[in-house]
Amino acid sequence: MEGYEKFKERVYQKTKLDLSLYKERQMKRRIESLITRNGLSSFDAYYALIDSNKNAFDEFVNYLTINVSEFYRNPTQWETLRADIFPSILKRTKKPKIWSAACSTGEEPYSLVMCLSEFLPLKEIKIHAVDFDDEAIAKAKMGVYSDKAIKNVPEAYQRKYFELIGKSYRVKDEIKQCVEFKKMNLLRDSYPKGFDLVVCRNVMIYFTEEAKDEMYRNFYDSLNHDGYFFVGSTEQIIQPQRYNFETSKTFFYYKR
Repeated sequence: MEGYEKFKERVYQKTKLDLSLYKERQMKRRIESLITRNGLSSFDAYYALIDSNKNAFDEFVNYLTINVSEFYRNPTQWETLRADIFPSILKRTKKPKIWSAACSTGEEPYSLVMCLSEFLPLKEIKIHAVDFDDEAIAKAKMGVYSDKAIKNVPEAYQRKYFELIGKSYRVKDEIKQCVEFKKMNLLRDSYPKGFDLVVCRNVMIYFTEEAKDEMYRNFYDSLNHDGYFFVGSTEQIIQPQRYNFETSKTFFYYKR
């Protein structure tokens, strides 16, 4: 089927969804399956359909934005960040350096931005976010999510930082601009340094004890003195002193 480049341009003009962020062969194949499903034979005809038919448009957006995570996952952890960790960090620096490791489809780093916006202007917030999955990073950069994914976002932030596209929600550019996404393999690549907070949640459970041992040491080295390592609610580090981490009053964050 011809006309994919023109289709991408028209979709971007209509929705600000940048399909060029995805690997072309995979994305093109997914959209072609939608074209066939709707009994059409060209990208032009399919664009005309989604431009005029709300149900078809909603189906198109939902098909592209399947979510595997959610904003403010485990809300009590986010309350700890807001009430304890961010105030502690901001006593030392007004320009905190924060790393979202294994950021998946972007919900975590965007949540960090919104949470930190209670303390700092958006223009002063920068989150470094990495993941190994190219498609996850593409979805993160696109920033479009289901209503289920944003259910834990405070209502004021839903109104302020999201816009409705069909039945989905797009993160506004002012939030996107606070996050820098990069590809990284946590098992092989060198870890960046100098962070006040490293967030790596719901990831370590998939690795062997040997891999986790090395990763904990690498994360420790990534932190500034008095920096925080924030893990998932089910990822308690056994004997954190082995890695020189201080134990905190809860078991899901540790201090260098």
